[in-house]
Amino acid sequence: MDAFIQFLSSGLTEGARYALVALGFTLIYNASGALNFAQGESVMIGGMVTAVLLQTQMPFWLAMLLAVLAGLAVSLLLQRVFTYTLQRSGVLQVIILTVAFGIMLRGLAHVLWGTQTRSIPPFSGSEPLRIGGATILPQALWVMGITAVVLAGLAWFFRHSRTGRGFVAASLDPTTAQLMGIDVKRVLLLAFGLSGVLGAIGGIVTAPITYTYADVGVMVGLKGIIAAIIGGMGSPWGAVFGGFAIGLAEAMTAGYVSSAYKDAVPFVMIVLLFMVKPTGLFGRRRVERV
Repeated sequence: MDAFIQFLSSGLTEGARYALVALGFTLIYNASGALNFAQGESVMIGGMVTAVLLQTQMPFWLAMLLAVLAGLAVSLLLQRVFTYTLQRSGVLQVIILTVAFGIMLRGLAHVLWGTQTRSIPPFSGSEPLRIGGATILPQALWVMGITAVVLAGLAWFFRHSRTGRGFVAASLDPTTAQLMGIDVKRVLLLAFGLSGVLGAIGGIVTAPITYTYADVGVMVGLKGIIAAIIGGMGSPWGAVFGGFAIGLAEAMTAGYVSSAYKDAVPFVMIVLLFMVKPTGLFGRRRVERV
């Protein structure tokens, strides 16, 4: 039982990061019908910018704020190029663009910050909490708590704010939403902005446990999109469920089988899912854009 609690804590911590990245994928997919394969780099930006700024003796809160703003700025820059390309070509070209943009960001990170692994101090100390024979890092509670607050805030935003309801309407049926006066272009801008912020937050809160480096966004982004597919592309809560499902499955596999198989778990999960339900667990038919 103690080992199970230990693995559960690890899985929820890693799953929170996957969930935030998967949610970013879903927001952009709902707004545009395309995938942003540079989404994982927002995790890298959040963690790396915070770590680098802390080395200049900058206050912790200010370093984190600037890191989130950096993630937002990079996402909005990509949105401009993304929109320009989408209007003049097609979804395939846009997807290739996001892959190239992600490679460019990783290359820039290598040039600016090198290849070494960096860390961020825990938010409230590193003395582990003991539950029976299991030990849980306080940072793990921060990760789960902040993720819960972010998800609750987004749920309120999309259900009760005028802008959020407009986003939902545009994602369900962009043509009708536009006829009703909703600015679909602003919806895409909002999607990119939120995805950049979500990824940066995920990178910051998990960096004290998992560390950060220039290439951290590659595997995190790949697992994030698998999480979104498992939950059902277009379903925000499905993306969150998929993220936590992957995190827990990885932790249990590493704990009870071998850590050598950990990274293979998401791919096995998606293959098995496609054999049973190709649209994902909570997938829905989306309205195609013309």
